[in-house]
Amino acid sequence: MPGMNSGLSPDDPTVVAAFRSALLHQGAIALIVLVFLMMIWATARTWRTAPAARPEADEAGARAGESRGRWLLRTGFGTIWILDGILQAQPKMATGLPTLVIQPTAASSLSWVQHLVNWGGTVWSYHPIQAGTASVWIQVGIGAWLITAARGRWSRLAGLSSVGWGLIVWIFGESFGGIFAPGLSWLTGAPGAVLLYVVAGALIALPEGSWRSPRLGRLLLAGLGLFFIGMAVLQAWPGRGFWQGTTHGQPGTLTAMVQSMASTHQPHFLSALLTQFGSFAAGNGFAVNLTVVIVLAALGAAFLTGRPRLVRYAMWFGVVFCLAVWVLVQDLGFLGGVGTDPNSMIPTILLFAAGYLALTPAPQQVPQTEEVQAETGTPAAAAAPGWSQRLRPRALGSALATASARSVAAFAAVAVIVLGAAPMASATVNRTADPILALAISGDSETLDIPAVAFQLTDQNGKAVTQASLRGKVVLLTFLDPVCTTDCPIIAQELKQAGTLLGAQDKDVMLVAVVANPTYRSTVFTQAFDRQEGLAAVPNWLYLTGSTSQLAALWRQYGVTVENLPAGAMSAHNDLVLVIDRSGEIRQELNADPGPATASTKSSFAVLLTQYARQALGGS
Repeated sequence: MPGMNSGLSPDDPTVVAAFRSALLHQGAIALIVLVFLMMIWATARTWRTAPAARPEADEAGARAGESRGRWLLRTGFGTIWILDGILQAQPKMATGLPTLVIQPTAASSLSWVQHLVNWGGTVWSYHPIQAGTASVWIQVGIGAWLITAARGRWSRLAGLSSVGWGLIVWIFGESFGGIFAPGLSWLTGAPGAVLLYVVAGALIALPEGSWRSPRLGRLLLAGLGLFFIGMAVLQAWPGRGFWQGTTHGQPGTLTAMVQSMASTHQPHFLSALLTQFGSFAAGNGFAVNLTVVIVLAALGAAFLTGRPRLVRYAMWFGVVFCLAVWVLVQDLGFLGGVGTDPNSMIPTILLFAAGYLALTPAPQQVPQTEEVQAETGTPAAAAAPGWSQRLRPRALGSALATASARSVAAFAAVAVIVLGAAPMASATVNRTADPILALAISGDSETLDIPAVAFQLTDQNGKAVTQASLRGKVVLLTFLDPVCTTDCPIIAQELKQAGTLLGAQDKDVMLVAVVANPTYRSTVFTQAFDRQEGLAAVPNWLYLTGSTSQLAALWRQYGVTVENLPAGAMSAHNDLVLVIDRSGEIRQELNADPGPATASTKSSFAVLLTQYARQALGGS
């Protein structure tokens, strides 16, 4: 899955620092937006006093009008979304998420799943800072929106936002929850924790009247009952490795899972607990799996009955069992520096607990007229105005003045989502990589202001070229070995792509390479290199050569060390690119070592060279 790997270490200090800086910058913007909204709201309430604008009435109305099950889903999953956003801000996430989290699951899935997920992973690996920060703010915003919007249209829209983003994460982040990969098990999080977020969001988006009768609770519990029975059958299916603690001296499926979790960086007491359970599972694999199968089947059967008393006992037993699995098998789900969520057990508990509360709804207290007015911002008996009337300045001012604090906070949460979604959308349509990847590999370029070295060499077509003849053009100058099979072809392609990215400015930039091999330096070899790399038809490409003494003098003056290896071998030399402005002054010296040479890093170097060329064009 080549597009998913940037080739950089998750701990790369340059990327980590850029990620942290972007989070702080966007966090400051979010805070400013919140303060600005609160100031406008407070000012509007001062100018337009209204009897309905009473926060205490609004809070009471919100509590009285919402069912217990819906409240539990809304606040529970809102809190989890915020936790997920905070986990997404871990330093390793920018470059580590595609390779350490997404790729392992996708790699064992069907080929079409791999291709689909690889597309999403490519967007992330090309734009790790934008994608990483966007995920943070989108998830924090969705969580805050769910918590603050208690009732009405805003609350249902918050549920739909959870559905939409949850599906994106489930598909591209969890590879469909691993349902197309071998070893699927409820114990390890199947069918994907985020799919449970989607279910919860869909339930929250239902009309609030749906929660006022036990019917929704029975349907939810019946669905969960069928799910648990299905997972019990899957867990009991022979030949999947769950019935054996060890097989031919190797750990079984569950044992291997627990042992891998025990090796994760975490507090010692958790690691010791997992190690002990792993040893127990290795020696008692059949008993452990039998227990899991029986419990899952029993929970499913109890939920299918829809009997409140039986469901209540099953619910509390399910809470204890799920918490045990969460600790002993899933290892809390978020430890190790690249955990993105608490896995599936807590969301599962929230769903069946909400199902029980919906099955046994409490008597609803009807909000008073003042409280309805406080929630909606309009008199309870008044007909709803049309959109043209609502958008009038006077109507907007009145709506803002009578809005509750919850409504303002929910609007701020939406603004936070937009703050994350905008750069994510931009990154999705941008086919070139962020230059931060190249900077992470090469380090900051050295800014210079010295004259370029004079030379007189011959291009690939046998024509004489001097440094003076290049004046009036910006020059990207590098040193390449025409028989090199490693770095030099990559650098040549990066220069070629930079020329393409320059567009119309390409005519003002020359892409120039000087031979870096004392043996294979004739135009026969430079022309062969051009044909091999598709450079023969590039009009502003020059591949210069000369006598050994001419080349050696230029290498020495530019600090290029060329080691003459035995005949038949390419030379060894350092990689660099010099940016020379129109007047013949060297502006930048860049370490051009391509590093891992992944698709994203090659694109990143091309973008960085393009930026330097444009700076030289603008400053000449």
